[in-house]
Parts: sequence; structure tokens; C-alpha cells
Amino acid sequence: MNQEINNYVGSRIRSIRKSKNMSIQQLADAISKSKACVSKYEKGEITIDIPTLFEISDVLEVPAERLIDYRRSKETGTAGSLHGTSPFFKAKKLYFYYIDGRFADIKDGIINIDNDSGKTVCPADFTIYIKTSHGFTSEIYYTGTVTYSDMLIRFSMQNQYNALEEDLLYIFNPLEYRNGTHGLLCGISSTDLVPCAFKCIVSPNPLPHDDQLKERLKFSRKEITQMKKMNMLTITNEF
Repeated sequence: MNQEINNYVGSRIRSIRKSKNMSIQQLADAISKSKACVSKYEKGEITIDIPTLFEISDVLEVPAERLIDYRRSKETGTAGSLHGTSPFFKAKKLYFYYIDGRFADIKDGIINIDNDSGKTVCPADFTIYIKTSHGFTSEIYYTGTVTYSDMLIRFSMQNQYNALEEDLLYIFNPLEYRNGTHGLLCGISSTDLVPCAFKCIVSPNPLPHDDQLKERLKFSRKEITQMKKMNMLTITNEF
């Protein structure tokens, strides 16, 4: 039980630290610990005392509760995060789709996930396929990580050939099996280098490029109304 908690807290620290582009050495220096000590914290090899836990939360700029939100599953006896029951958590390959209104066509891609260890944060690569006006298909490659949580899954990817271009994809994490889930893809347009966001669908299986998919990829009237009211772009999960 204690080891499970140590592993969970360590993985939370590592995940948040990486999301802030902070190295182990930087975190170690900030809390006056050695790099080896912090590495053992993250691997769950050392139990973190309460004062140190609060020091780490201050450096990472998150509430301490976010590092220790461990829940024990009654059924499995393992760390109680629900993402383990999601088909998207187990998938090693996901297919995503979005519409770029400038070209009025569905664009698609593949996300390959290295999830053999079943960790909360896993390496992933991201390929977008773009069909040109001449009928040729080009590919854009990204590498990064996927982070799982109960409600959402986050993909953080950087263009392998253009460090300025980084995409962030958030999708709803369905707990039951379904053939797709909605998400929001944010990044920089490679065409005119402006910030942009697309409504997208991610699926564990390839989807046909038909009118039904195209309608699901368009912002609904409800979402547009909400955007005008809140001055904020959000989407609903009505797949």
C-alpha cells in the first residue's frame, strides 16, 4: 500500500515537472536536495516527508493536494485513477480527424503511443496527413507525450522540423467503449503562422470520410452560442 502511494506521488511530481519543462536538477536545486534524491522521489523509492512535499508543490506552482490525490480502487487494489478502464488508455494507436475550413476537407492523422508500461505519462508520436490541391499527400511529424487523467487525455507534440510549432490536443476520456471522442486541437497554422484551434475527433479505429463525420467535426450551434456568450472556445462531448 505504502509503495503504491509512493509510486503514485512520484509519478505526479514527474508529470507536472515535465509539463513545466523543468529538469530534475532544477527541481532539486529549488528544494535544496540532490538530483539523485529527487530522482528517487519520482521513482517512488523514498517516502517524501510533508515539509518537502509542500516545498515541491510551491516550486511546481500547484496545490499540494494535486500531488497526493491518490485513491485506492476497491476492485483491483491499485491506484484508483479511472483512466485504466478507458479503451483510450489501453490504445497504442489512435486516429484523429479535423476539418480545416480553408480547404473544406477532412484532415486526418495517426497517434502512436508507447504505453507498454501503463504509466500516466507516455511517449507518443503524431503524424498529420495533408492532401494538396494537386492530389498529393504530405506528412507532418510531431513527437511528444500523452498524459492520462480521469476526465481528459492530453497530447503535447512538437514539430520535428520546426521547434516553434507545438500542438496541444485535449480529448474527453470516455470510461465506456465508444468509437470516438471529441477534442480540441490547438497550435499554430503552418500556412500563415497564426494561433488556431480545431474541433476534432479521436478514435481507436479508422473512420470513413463521410458526411456524418464531417458534421460531427463542425462546431455546433450550441458551441458557437456558448463561445459568443463566454468569449471562450469550448466544445461538448456529444459523440
